Amino acid sequence: MRIPTSAALAALGGALVLGLTVAPAAQATPAAGDCATNAFGIAGQYGEFVLGDDVHSPDAEGAVAVGGNADFRGGFSVGNELTSAQVDALPGRASLVVRGDLLNGGSATVVMKGNAVVGGSVKDRAVELHNGTFAKKADLIDFDGEFTKLRAYSDALADEQATAGTEVRLDGTRLTLTGTDTGRNVFSVPASQLEKAKEVFVKVPAGATTIVNVTGTAYDMASAGTTGFFLSGGQDFVLDDKLQSANDGAVRARLLWNFPDATKIVKSSLAAWPGSVLAPRAHLELGTGAPVNGSVWVASLHGSGGAETHHFPFTGCLPEVPGTTTPSPSTPATTPPATGTPSASAPPTGSATPSDAPSGTPSGSPSPGAPAPSAGPSKPAEGDLATTGSSNMLPIALGGAAVVVAGAGLVVMTRRRKRA
Repeated sequence: MRIPTSAALAALGGALVLGLTVAPAAQATPAAGDCATNAFGIAGQYGEFVLGDDVHSPDAEGAVAVGGNADFRGGFSVGNELTSAQVDALPGRASLVVRGDLLNGGSATVVMKGNAVVGGSVKDRAVELHNGTFAKKADLIDFDGEFTKLRAYSDALADEQATAGTEVRLDGTRLTLTGTDTGRNVFSVPASQLEKAKEVFVKVPAGATTIVNVTGTAYDMASAGTTGFFLSGGQDFVLDDKLQSANDGAVRARLLWNFPDATKIVKSSLAAWPGSVLAPRAHLELGTGAPVNGSVWVASLHGSGGAETHHFPFTGCLPEVPGTTTPSPSTPATTPPATGTPSASAPPTGSATPSDAPSGTPSGSPSPGAPAPSAGPSKPAEGDLATTGSSNMLPIALGGAAVVVAGAGLVVMTRRRKRA
């Protein structure tokens, strides 16, 4: 059967057009591999990442990094639940980093796995290490630079629009967040509404990332006396605790609470808080009771008793944010302190020298020395942080053009042979 050259070209052209139309649709929803693999950078490797002072006991299951002074006079242990690979990935393999002074008051500060690095002095008792080493170094982590990025990233996430189909419903003292997107669900909840919830229910497809943007400058979980967080990956709700969680922890591991404007967060002692907490401008008062089942990235922290941080690292798929990986040339990152013991006239940024008396509950705002909040990065022209996949269009177009030329050549050659 003879196929006219014009028909062959039309068919090939149609196939090319079809390929160009289908290709963008395949890129519309970012796949798991398209998201930021380490959105929080160095901070994402630590269960407690604090810009200023950290006053805490009795333990943190993951790694701890403190940009100010660490007051562990109630006794403190670090890193018991870390894997060998997680320890190896830490800067200097250090699961405990303190830029300022470490005050233990004679109680044991124990690093279960990994090394300990302290920039200032260690007062009253040496750090106990099970299988690591101790070093004096104040600039292992650039806390000021890392928190500049965290603040910018928190602001950018806050600009994300609520996902279509999500619902936030408050029935009396029961707050329910429902999302149906299998990839990512973004909620926007005023802190005043969250404070009315005695019980919080979150229902999203198992494996989906959940971002809860909480607006407002303060959040006090004790306002309603929150008694529990219940999660569901599509089946029954499960009260979250260390030993139980919905879908074997899959929902909790991809749950992020973002507080871009908060300067103070108070956690109730009655409920374990599932998910990770990003509040780079806030003091976090953990109280004395139940833990956070996730990581916390905050300006300062105070907690004791059962108010631990449990090692459930965030594994969600977050959007890439332009401009947060490197500082702008016009606004260079703060130079980290010089190696060695900080002098009395120039304490570490965001820290205060510990007194000999036991510390009480810190002020509700970050230390005066903390860097001023920075503006968030400029937003992409399309108004969100999603990947469009348009970068793949040039190879597709070139490949399609080659197919058209080759096809036309074959048709012409066939016609010449038949005439011969």
